[in-house]
Amino acid sequence: MTRVEVAAREVRITNQRIRSSGFPYVKGLADFDWDFQPSVPRAEIEELATLRFVERAENVLFVGSPGVGKTHLAVALGIEAVRAGREVRFVDCARLVEDLEDASSRGILKKRLKYYAHSRLLIIDELGYLDVGSAGADLLFQLISTRYEQRSTIITTNVGISGWGRVFGDDVAASAIADRVCHHCHLVKITGRSYRLKDLPRDGPVKP
Repeated sequence: MTRVEVAAREVRITNQRIRSSGFPYVKGLADFDWDFQPSVPRAEIEELATLRFVERAENVLFVGSPGVGKTHLAVALGIEAVRAGREVRFVDCARLVEDLEDASSRGILKKRLKYYAHSRLLIIDELGYLDVGSAGADLLFQLISTRYEQRSTIITTNVGISGWGRVFGDDVAASAIADRVCHHCHLVKITGRSYRLKDLPRDGPVKP
């Protein structure tokens, strides 16, 4: 096999791994509009892209309103990890909880927790967009506890940590989850307008 063939094969394998990781789209840091979101600490994000946080089993928490770029940055870091040969799993928080609840009802929770716990980097997207409830909080706590200090987790959320009690319907569970997520964590708060609404006037939609 020639060098070109080997390179082409590696590209195919990497692309397949990206597809199987569950990303909603493929975007890298080069696609991020840094000028539109100056609150994003570019140097810190580029440091995270070195994946040293993955080697140290640290977490990343992106906090901000909808549309400010949290998911884009999480996806970009995840793709960097895939390209570096790490196993990555991207999943929406509500879908994750629903999957774990289903596994629990079918008596295969341990197996499903192991599936999510195994990934070197787990990305949980959109925590807080839908309330999880106390039962879901308990399942999520089990997963976070399994990964604690063993594997890295990236979480995107539109709710500050102080509001997680409402999301989980249980202040004690919320506190326990936040404690493990934030112990070894890079917290990135993003402020500013939604990128999806960037073409609208700042004072709102144009009236007919």
